[in-house]
Amino acid sequence: MASLIETLLDNIAEDTALSDDRRTLLRDLLARVVAVAGSDADTKNLRVAVRAVNELLEAFNLFEKWSDRSKMTIFGSARTKIDSPLYEMTRELAKAMAERHWIVISGAGPGIMEASARGAGMTNTLGVNIQLPFEQNANAYIDTVDNLVTMKYFFTRKVALTRPSNAFVVLPGGLGTMDELFEVLTLLDTGKTTPAPVILLDTPDGMFWKQWMTFIEEGIVRNHYVATDDMFLVRLVTSIAETVEEIEHFYSNYRDFAVEGPRGLMSLHHAPTPKQLNDLRSNVPMFDEGDGYRVENDETLSFAFDGRNYSNLRQVIDVVNDWTD
Repeated sequence: MASLIETLLDNIAEDTALSDDRRTLLRDLLARVVAVAGSDADTKNLRVAVRAVNELLEAFNLFEKWSDRSKMTIFGSARTKIDSPLYEMTRELAKAMAERHWIVISGAGPGIMEASARGAGMTNTLGVNIQLPFEQNANAYIDTVDNLVTMKYFFTRKVALTRPSNAFVVLPGGLGTMDELFEVLTLLDTGKTTPAPVILLDTPDGMFWKQWMTFIEEGIVRNHYVATDDMFLVRLVTSIAETVEEIEHFYSNYRDFAVEGPRGLMSLHHAPTPKQLNDLRSNVPMFDEGDGYRVENDETLSFAFDGRNYSNLRQVIDVVNDWTD
């Protein structure tokens, strides 16, 4: 069977260029298909697996066309009415970010999702819809031909809504919105996605996120289900200007982050001065073990990182961004 797989890969390579890495991935995928064919897996479960792979690949193909642009995902209630201040705030935010050349991603439905697409415009909006017996049709401001994917499963939809995004803005909502927010926070807290700003947006007199934060602090943090430092991952704001400033400031010096062995590597737009590096050692000493903080390749900040303290990593990002102020 292995020889048949290699023959198939050779045939594919005749029409499509295959890097060594891509060939390895395709080999693994084909080997899995062969293994499943010989198993007694239930057909219903196989159908779920096939559908999930198809949905993810469709979404990845859509996002690949926009890989050169930063992306912001907006979460919020499908029940938010057009005359709600939250609807107008979402529309204004999406418009402001589109003017800054950002792509806006949403769930493609009504309410906050409609407001985000309406503000950003069809050419700057990507939609990830969900099949439901209600609220399932894409709103009128989505390009349903070129910029929309529709999914059956919530878990594949959440991957599509979170994986390509460089920023997350969450407005008040129900169970779906809470599911999406906690998904993002879990991914960030465990390092399953790269660091990104998470902004909780409400009206100046709104109590939704204040009450949510009270629950987090009194029900979760106080009972030691998470560390207090985990709350470094979110910012509460009450205006469009604050939201835009928070996103732009997050990337004012910070570029991206990777882990290589016991070291964290943070790419920056501007390398630190010796004084700034010493200040960082004082302000965030937990990553200064061993070789400690040092600069590599001019604009890469290297430091001790055990793969655990992703919440505290946000403190480093905040410090390096303050160097640009």
